Amino acid sequence: MPNLTRILAGVLIALALLLGVFAWTLSRRPAPHPVVPVTQATFPVVVAARVLPAGKPITVDALRVQTLPINPNGAFGDPSQLAGRVPTSDIGADSPVLEGQLSSGIAERVEPGQRAIAVRVDESNAVGNRLRPGNLVDVFFTLKRDGNLGNGAEVERSQARLLMSKVRVLAFGNATPAADSPGDANGMVRTAVLAVPVADVDKLTLAETSGRLVFALRNPKDDEVIDPAAFAPTAGVLKIAANAPAGDAAQDSTRAAAGVALDELSGSTGNPVAHPQAAPRIARPVTRVAGAANDGIEVIRGGRAETVAR
Repeated sequence: MPNLTRILAGVLIALALLLGVFAWTLSRRPAPHPVVPVTQATFPVVVAARVLPAGKPITVDALRVQTLPINPNGAFGDPSQLAGRVPTSDIGADSPVLEGQLSSGIAERVEPGQRAIAVRVDESNAVGNRLRPGNLVDVFFTLKRDGNLGNGAEVERSQARLLMSKVRVLAFGNATPAADSPGDANGMVRTAVLAVPVADVDKLTLAETSGRLVFALRNPKDDEVIDPAAFAPTAGVLKIAANAPAGDAAQDSTRAAAGVALDELSGSTGNPVAHPQAAPRIARPVTRVAGAANDGIEVIRGGRAETVAR
Protein backbone atom coordinates (compact mmCIF):
# COMPACT_ATOMS: atom_id res chain seq x y z
CA MET A 1 0.00 0.00 0.00
CA PRO A 2 2.73 2.52 0.79
CA ASN A 3 4.41 1.77 -2.56
CA LEU A 4 1.23 2.54 -4.44
CA THR A 5 0.96 5.83 -2.62
CA ARG A 6 4.49 6.75 -3.59
CA ILE A 7 3.83 5.87 -7.25
CA LEU A 8 0.65 7.96 -7.34
CA ALA A 9 2.42 10.91 -5.73
CA GLY A 10 5.22 10.73 -8.35
CA VAL A 11 2.69 10.72 -11.20
CA LEU A 12 0.95 13.74 -9.76
CA ILE A 13 4.25 15.60 -9.40
CA ALA A 14 5.22 14.79 -13.03
CA LEU A 15 1.81 15.95 -14.25
CA ALA A 16 2.19 19.20 -12.31
CA LEU A 17 5.55 19.79 -13.91
CA LEU A 18 4.13 19.19 -17.37
CA LEU A 19 1.27 21.60 -16.74
CA GLY A 20 3.73 24.20 -15.46
CA VAL A 21 5.88 23.89 -18.57
CA PHE A 22 2.78 24.20 -20.80
CA ALA A 23 1.61 27.30 -18.93
CA TRP A 24 5.04 28.86 -19.25
CA THR A 25 5.03 28.15 -23.04
CA LEU A 26 1.63 29.79 -23.46
CA SER A 27 2.78 32.87 -21.59
CA ARG A 28 5.67 33.33 -24.07
CA ARG A 29 3.39 33.52 -27.15
CA PRO A 30 2.36 37.08 -28.38
CA ALA A 31 -1.24 38.04 -27.88
CA PRO A 32 -3.25 37.77 -31.15
CA HIS A 33 -4.26 41.14 -32.73
CA PRO A 34 -7.88 41.71 -33.63
CA VAL A 35 -8.60 41.49 -37.41
CA VAL A 36 -9.66 44.90 -38.85
CA PRO A 37 -11.65 44.80 -42.10
CA VAL A 38 -9.87 46.62 -44.98
CA THR A 39 -11.89 49.43 -46.60
CA GLN A 40 -11.28 49.79 -50.36
CA ALA A 41 -10.40 53.34 -51.51
CA THR A 42 -12.80 54.98 -53.97
CA PHE A 43 -12.55 58.12 -56.12
CA PRO A 44 -15.19 60.46 -57.58
CA VAL A 45 -14.77 60.39 -61.38
CA VAL A 46 -16.80 62.19 -64.05
CA VAL A 47 -18.32 59.73 -66.53
CA ALA A 48 -20.55 60.18 -69.56
CA ALA A 49 -24.24 59.88 -68.78
CA ARG A 50 -24.85 59.14 -72.47
CA VAL A 51 -22.80 58.80 -75.63
CA LEU A 52 -20.74 61.95 -76.26
CA PRO A 53 -20.31 62.31 -80.05
CA ALA A 54 -17.01 63.54 -81.46
CA GLY A 55 -16.84 67.15 -82.57
CA LYS A 56 -19.76 68.39 -80.45
CA PRO A 57 -19.26 70.48 -77.27
CA ILE A 58 -20.01 68.67 -74.02
CA THR A 59 -22.88 69.92 -71.87
CA VAL A 60 -23.01 69.48 -68.09
CA ASP A 61 -26.28 67.53 -68.25
CA ALA A 62 -24.52 64.83 -70.30
CA LEU A 63 -22.17 64.06 -67.39
CA ARG A 64 -22.42 62.59 -63.92
CA VAL A 65 -20.03 61.82 -61.09
CA GLN A 66 -19.53 58.14 -60.22
CA THR A 67 -17.46 56.58 -57.44
CA LEU A 68 -14.86 54.20 -58.85
CA PRO A 69 -12.20 52.05 -57.19
CA ILE A 70 -9.56 53.59 -59.47
CA ASN A 71 -8.66 57.14 -60.46
CA PRO A 72 -7.68 57.01 -64.16
CA ASN A 73 -4.92 59.28 -65.39
CA GLY A 74 -6.44 62.46 -66.86
CA ALA A 75 -9.84 61.99 -65.19
CA PHE A 76 -11.97 64.86 -63.89
CA GLY A 77 -13.77 65.23 -60.59
CA ASP A 78 -16.03 68.17 -61.43
CA PRO A 79 -18.40 68.20 -64.45
CA SER A 80 -18.11 72.00 -64.76
CA GLN A 81 -14.49 71.54 -65.85
CA LEU A 82 -15.72 69.82 -69.02
CA ALA A 83 -18.43 72.25 -70.08
CA GLY A 84 -17.80 73.27 -73.69
CA ARG A 85 -14.90 70.88 -74.26
CA VAL A 86 -15.01 68.91 -77.52
CA PRO A 87 -14.26 65.16 -77.77
CA THR A 88 -11.96 64.05 -80.57
CA SER A 89 -13.69 60.66 -80.73
CA ASP A 90 -16.97 59.21 -79.47
CA ILE A 91 -17.08 58.57 -75.71
CA GLY A 92 -19.38 55.74 -74.69
CA ALA A 93 -21.98 55.96 -71.95
CA ASP A 94 -20.73 55.26 -68.40
CA SER A 95 -17.12 55.70 -69.59
CA PRO A 96 -14.78 58.06 -67.72
CA VAL A 97 -14.07 61.27 -69.63
CA LEU A 98 -10.31 61.70 -69.88
CA GLU A 99 -8.17 64.66 -70.93
CA GLY A 100 -6.60 62.66 -73.76
CA GLN A 101 -10.04 62.21 -75.37
CA LEU A 102 -10.62 65.96 -75.72
CA SER A 103 -9.33 68.46 -78.21
CA SER A 104 -6.70 70.79 -76.82
CA GLY A 105 -4.01 73.24 -77.82
CA ILE A 106 -4.53 76.05 -80.32
CA ALA A 107 -7.82 74.61 -81.57
CA GLU A 108 -9.40 75.37 -78.20
CA ARG A 109 -8.42 79.03 -78.50
CA VAL A 110 -9.96 79.61 -81.93
CA GLU A 111 -13.32 81.32 -81.56
CA PRO A 112 -16.32 80.16 -83.63
CA GLY A 113 -16.23 81.84 -87.03
CA GLN A 114 -12.44 82.09 -86.98
CA ARG A 115 -9.64 80.00 -88.42
CA ALA A 116 -6.02 79.59 -87.29
CA ILE A 117 -3.70 80.63 -90.13
CA ALA A 118 0.11 80.40 -90.12
CA VAL A 119 1.96 83.15 -91.99
CA ARG A 120 5.65 83.71 -92.62
CA VAL A 121 7.39 86.28 -90.46
CA ASP A 122 10.85 87.63 -89.90
CA GLU A 123 12.35 90.09 -87.48
CA SER A 124 11.70 93.09 -89.70
CA ASN A 125 7.94 92.60 -90.07
CA ALA A 126 7.10 91.14 -86.62
CA VAL A 127 8.01 94.02 -84.28
CA GLY A 128 11.59 92.83 -84.00
CA ASN A 129 10.46 89.32 -82.92
CA ARG A 130 8.79 90.82 -79.85
CA LEU A 131 5.34 89.44 -80.58
CA ARG A 132 3.93 87.02 -78.04
CA PRO A 133 0.85 84.75 -78.01
CA GLY A 134 -2.18 86.74 -76.97
CA ASN A 135 -0.97 90.00 -78.54
CA LEU A 136 -3.26 91.95 -80.87
CA VAL A 137 -1.83 93.24 -84.13
CA ASP A 138 -2.87 95.22 -87.18
CA VAL A 139 -1.90 93.48 -90.41
CA PHE A 140 -0.58 95.78 -93.12
CA PHE A 141 0.47 94.60 -96.55
CA THR A 142 2.43 96.01 -99.46
CA LEU A 143 1.99 95.23 -103.14
CA LYS A 144 4.62 96.25 -105.65
CA ARG A 145 3.60 96.83 -109.23
CA ASP A 146 5.40 94.65 -111.75
CA GLY A 147 6.35 96.94 -114.61
CA ASN A 148 7.14 93.98 -116.85
CA LEU A 149 3.44 93.17 -117.15
CA GLY A 150 2.62 96.40 -118.94
CA ASN A 151 -0.96 97.67 -119.02
CA GLY A 152 -2.28 94.21 -118.16
CA ALA A 153 -0.80 94.23 -114.66
CA GLU A 154 -3.21 93.25 -111.87
CA VAL A 155 -1.54 95.78 -109.57
CA GLU A 156 -1.59 99.10 -111.38
CA ARG A 157 0.58 100.88 -108.84
CA SER A 158 2.63 99.95 -105.79
CA GLN A 159 0.69 100.36 -102.58
CA ALA A 160 0.72 99.74 -98.84
CA ARG A 161 -2.36 99.71 -96.66
CA LEU A 162 -4.11 98.18 -93.66
CA LEU A 163 -5.55 94.75 -94.46
CA MET A 164 -7.04 93.61 -91.11
CA SER A 165 -7.20 95.18 -87.68
CA LYS A 166 -7.07 93.77 -84.15
CA VAL A 167 -6.00 90.25 -85.09
CA ARG A 168 -5.10 87.94 -82.20
CA VAL A 169 -1.77 86.09 -82.20
CA LEU A 170 -2.27 82.44 -81.19
CA ALA A 171 1.34 81.32 -81.47
CA PHE A 172 4.64 82.92 -82.40
CA GLY A 173 7.40 80.56 -83.45
CA ASN A 174 7.37 77.73 -80.89
CA ALA A 175 5.83 79.97 -78.22
CA THR A 176 2.22 79.15 -77.28
CA PRO A 177 0.05 80.18 -74.32
CA ALA A 178 0.67 76.77 -72.71
CA ALA A 179 2.86 76.93 -69.64
CA ASP A 180 4.99 74.04 -70.86
CA SER A 181 5.88 75.77 -74.14
CA PRO A 182 7.21 79.27 -73.39
CA GLY A 183 9.23 79.51 -76.61
CA ASP A 184 12.66 80.96 -77.17
CA ALA A 185 12.70 84.72 -77.45
CA ASN A 186 16.16 84.63 -79.01
CA GLY A 187 15.36 81.86 -81.50
CA MET A 188 14.82 82.22 -85.23
CA VAL A 189 11.07 82.73 -85.68
CA ARG A 190 9.65 81.61 -89.02
CA THR A 191 5.88 81.64 -88.56
CA ALA A 192 3.11 83.28 -86.59
CA VAL A 193 -0.33 81.75 -86.15
CA LEU A 194 -3.20 84.26 -86.29
CA ALA A 195 -6.90 83.91 -85.45
CA VAL A 196 -8.57 85.24 -88.61
CA PRO A 197 -12.29 85.49 -89.46
CA VAL A 198 -13.05 82.86 -92.07
CA ALA A 199 -14.30 85.51 -94.52
CA ASP A 200 -10.86 87.21 -94.42
CA VAL A 201 -8.70 84.11 -94.91
CA ASP A 202 -8.71 84.66 -98.69
CA LYS A 203 -7.40 88.21 -98.34
CA LEU A 204 -4.65 87.21 -95.93
CA THR A 205 -3.36 84.30 -97.99
CA LEU A 206 -3.50 86.27 -101.26
CA ALA A 207 -1.75 89.27 -99.72
CA GLU A 208 1.00 87.06 -98.29
CA THR A 209 1.50 85.28 -101.62
CA SER A 210 1.48 88.39 -103.80
CA GLY A 211 3.05 90.92 -101.46
CA ARG A 212 4.54 91.34 -98.00
CA LEU A 213 2.84 91.43 -94.61
CA VAL A 214 3.79 93.69 -91.72
CA PHE A 215 2.42 93.26 -88.19
CA ALA A 216 1.89 96.37 -86.09
CA LEU A 217 1.52 95.70 -82.35
CA ARG A 218 -1.42 97.52 -80.77
CA ASN A 219 -2.76 98.25 -77.30
CA PRO A 220 -5.52 95.78 -76.36
CA LYS A 221 -7.56 98.70 -74.98
CA ASP A 222 -7.69 100.31 -78.44
CA ASP A 223 -11.04 99.34 -80.00
CA GLU A 224 -10.64 101.10 -83.35
CA VAL A 225 -11.10 98.67 -86.25
CA ILE A 226 -11.74 98.82 -89.98
CA ASP A 227 -15.28 99.88 -90.90
CA PRO A 228 -16.35 97.34 -93.56
CA ALA A 229 -19.32 99.54 -94.53
CA ALA A 230 -16.92 102.16 -95.85
CA PHE A 231 -15.81 99.90 -98.71
CA ALA A 232 -17.73 98.30 -101.53
CA PRO A 233 -17.83 94.50 -101.33
CA THR A 234 -15.49 92.67 -103.68
CA ALA A 235 -17.01 90.81 -106.59
CA GLY A 236 -15.22 87.57 -105.79
CA VAL A 237 -13.71 84.98 -108.09
CA LEU A 238 -16.93 82.95 -108.14
CA LYS A 239 -20.36 84.51 -108.42
CA ILE A 240 -22.73 84.03 -105.48
CA ALA A 241 -26.32 83.24 -106.43
CA ALA A 242 -28.65 86.20 -106.12
CA ASN A 243 -31.17 84.13 -104.14
CA ALA A 244 -28.67 83.15 -101.44
CA PRO A 245 -30.20 83.95 -98.03
CA ALA A 246 -28.58 86.97 -96.41
CA GLY A 247 -28.95 85.52 -92.93
CA ASP A 248 -27.37 82.18 -93.75
CA ALA A 249 -25.26 80.90 -90.89
CA ALA A 250 -22.55 79.94 -93.38
CA GLN A 251 -22.48 83.38 -94.98
CA ASP A 252 -18.83 84.02 -94.09
CA SER A 253 -17.81 80.59 -95.36
CA THR A 254 -19.77 81.24 -98.56
CA ARG A 255 -17.94 84.52 -99.07
CA ALA A 256 -14.64 82.77 -98.46
CA ALA A 257 -15.57 80.11 -101.03
CA ALA A 258 -16.34 82.86 -103.56
CA GLY A 259 -12.74 84.04 -103.19
CA VAL A 260 -11.02 87.29 -104.00
CA ALA A 261 -8.82 88.17 -106.97
CA LEU A 262 -5.66 90.22 -106.74
CA ASP A 263 -7.07 93.08 -108.80
CA GLU A 264 -10.05 93.22 -106.44
CA LEU A 265 -7.82 93.11 -103.38
CA SER A 266 -5.55 95.84 -104.72
CA GLY A 267 -8.50 98.03 -105.75
CA SER A 268 -7.38 98.10 -109.37
CA THR A 269 -10.75 97.03 -110.81
CA GLY A 270 -12.74 100.00 -112.01
CA ASN A 271 -10.01 102.47 -111.02
CA PRO A 272 -7.97 103.15 -114.13
CA VAL A 273 -4.69 104.85 -113.60
CA ALA A 274 -4.14 108.09 -115.46
CA HIS A 275 -1.52 107.46 -118.09
CA PRO A 276 0.72 110.23 -119.45
CA GLN A 277 -0.79 111.91 -122.47
CA ALA A 278 0.80 111.22 -125.82
CA ALA A 279 3.14 113.83 -127.12
CA PRO A 280 1.41 116.31 -129.45
CA ARG A 281 1.79 115.80 -133.15
CA ILE A 282 4.14 118.19 -134.83
CA ALA A 283 3.67 118.63 -138.57
CA ARG A 284 6.13 120.22 -140.87
CA PRO A 285 6.25 120.45 -144.65
CA VAL A 286 8.39 117.99 -146.48
CA THR A 287 10.86 119.25 -148.94
CA ARG A 288 9.96 118.22 -152.44
CA VAL A 289 12.28 115.80 -154.01
CA ALA A 290 12.65 115.72 -157.76
CA GLY A 291 10.95 112.66 -159.19
CA ALA A 292 8.84 112.00 -156.12
CA ALA A 293 5.40 110.72 -156.95
CA ASN A 294 3.49 112.61 -154.22
CA ASP A 295 4.06 115.50 -151.90
CA GLY A 296 3.39 114.92 -148.21
CA ILE A 297 3.71 116.17 -144.65
CA GLU A 298 6.15 114.65 -142.21
CA VAL A 299 4.57 114.01 -138.77
CA ILE A 300 6.72 113.54 -135.66
CA ARG A 301 4.92 111.63 -132.88
CA GLY A 302 6.70 110.65 -129.69
CA GLY A 303 10.09 110.76 -131.37
CA ARG A 304 8.95 108.81 -134.43
CA ALA A 305 8.62 110.44 -137.85
CA GLU A 306 6.25 109.41 -140.62
CA THR A 307 5.11 110.97 -143.87
CA VAL A 308 1.41 111.56 -144.48
CA ALA A 309 0.08 112.34 -147.95
CA ARG A 310 -1.54 115.72 -148.44
